[in-house]
Amino acid sequence: SGNGTYVPRTIYADLEPNVVDEVRTGTYRSLFHLELMITGEEDASNNYARGHYTVGKELIDQVLDKVRHVADNCSGLQGFLVFHSFGAGTDELKIDTQ
Repeated sequence: SGNGTYVPRTIYADLEPNVVDEVRTGTYRSLFHLELMITGEEDASNNYARGHYTVGKELIDQVLDKVRHVADNCSGLQGFLVFHSFGAGTDELKIDTQ
């Protein structure tokens, strides 16, 4: 960043806001760019088709624009790391920080 601190180029995207809101408001909120946290208003209710064709479809353009913006600002992009929840929603992957 401009003040000499390191900020990871991390894009958080989730169909429902609960888990991402924990990062937005939690202990480590200053480590990430808040404008790169993208959430919908509801989850896919463990339904692939709902997440892929309806609820998720509403967010895909916004996510791709953020990825494009972050990639364009890199001087030597070498790849992406993608983390995806398999077999459970992100609500089941919460880490207790208390």
